[in-house]
Amino acid sequence: MDSLKQQALCTKMGVPFVPVSEWLKVGIASNARTGLQPLNGLRHPPQGDTTGWYIWAGEILSDADDFFQPVHVAHLSEIYPAVLPYLGLPPGWRFLIADGYEDIWFDSKLIDILDDKL
Repeated sequence: MDSLKQQALCTKMGVPFVPVSEWLKVGIASNARTGLQPLNGLRHPPQGDTTGWYIWAGEILSDADDFFQPVHVAHLSEIYPAVLPYLGLPPGWRFLIADGYEDIWFDSKLIDILDDKL
């Protein structure tokens, strides 16, 4: 995993770098492996052995209980290396990438969801 690219992206966005351990988990949808675009990611605050990241492909985010499967960060370089530069973004950040397109933004609702449960 290339933390230098992650740090550079965080610097570009003006946010702190929040690294993830290769042994923590992300929630990844099986459709992320199909080549379907765009590829989406969002980061909730980490809990337990998770990074807080959820990654899926396409325009629809399913609410099915089995839509996301846990995958260790270490395996993402094999499954979908395109997401690696974004993993250092702090909780509350999202990304959307497709061929020749990139959008990165802060979504306060990702933080508010956790606040509402406390």
